[in-house]
Amino acid sequence: MISAGVFGATGYTGFELIKILEKHPEVEIQFAASQSFTGQILANIYPKAPPLPLIDGRNAPYDQVDVVFLCLPHAAAAETAVTALAAGVKVIDLSADFRLEDAAVYEEWYGKTHPAPHLLETAVYGLTEFARDQLPGANLVAVPGCYPTSVLLGLRPLLAAQLPLAPPIIANAASGVSGAGRKATPTTHFMNVADNYTPYKIGRAHRHLPEIEQVMRWWNPDAPALIFSPHLLPVPRGILSTIYVTPQGAWDLAHIRQLYADAYANEPFVTLLPPGKLASLAYVTHTNRCVIGLTQADDTLIITAAIDNLIKGAAGQAVQDMNVVFGLEETVGLTG
Repeated sequence: MISAGVFGATGYTGFELIKILEKHPEVEIQFAASQSFTGQILANIYPKAPPLPLIDGRNAPYDQVDVVFLCLPHAAAAETAVTALAAGVKVIDLSADFRLEDAAVYEEWYGKTHPAPHLLETAVYGLTEFARDQLPGANLVAVPGCYPTSVLLGLRPLLAAQLPLAPPIIANAASGVSGAGRKATPTTHFMNVADNYTPYKIGRAHRHLPEIEQVMRWWNPDAPALIFSPHLLPVPRGILSTIYVTPQGAWDLAHIRQLYADAYANEPFVTLLPPGKLASLAYVTHTNRCVIGLTQADDTLIITAAIDNLIKGAAGQAVQDMNVVFGLEETVGLTG
């Protein structure tokens, strides 16, 4: 049995993680931490939650756990990771603190000096489908961002095939409101979101851009630059990414489909949809799935990829990573 602790248990991602771990047959939750609600129980915050007492994370009993999940703000997550690792506890971090290889890039995009740059080279980027060889026994796992998960799973077979691609790749991605976190802001308030559809930080301005491009170039050093345009959808959860790519030279959709079919044939959580089918949120919400659709428009390949931002884009992928780290079947706790 794996003993686990969850930091940031009262955020949307933390609560989603608690729900998954509560049903996981190989995990026992030892503690749930929340700075905002210390001393209360989780069921006071979320009526459907288990009656877990919420402790102050500074008093976390590291000697009672094998792994901690960090659903914390950037920088705070890295500081907690340092403490947990020093105590001999494995860390699965759902913040952006260990996703980027370069501390200078982190500082540029997140506006803070990285609290633990010495750990960056030790972190495994936990896009599970492509990190299985690195994850077993890993001490520090960086769970990919939600937008990057959808875009990268959508692009991976194409990039791995080393096909020459004309610049730029364009990704229009839309997320449900839960992607902005639990704390309400003027832009995420119901009255501003309902009956609306809003782009934000479009082009090359969103913090997830360097993460996506970093991984794209791991797979294909000649990958084109990315134009990334996120949008806010008036729905609670889910991400739909529509990605436009122009392969160079002669190509056809049947060949591209075969690349994707081969790449994802044995993936339990990634599904290539049949010809003519497009990805949509209805395929994936409340699951750890990613579905991908492929369409051709003249010389442009259009890839649609959908995930649940709170599960495959966060808590579910974190548990998928944990399963591989500890040598469990990858699907345990994530199906049914």
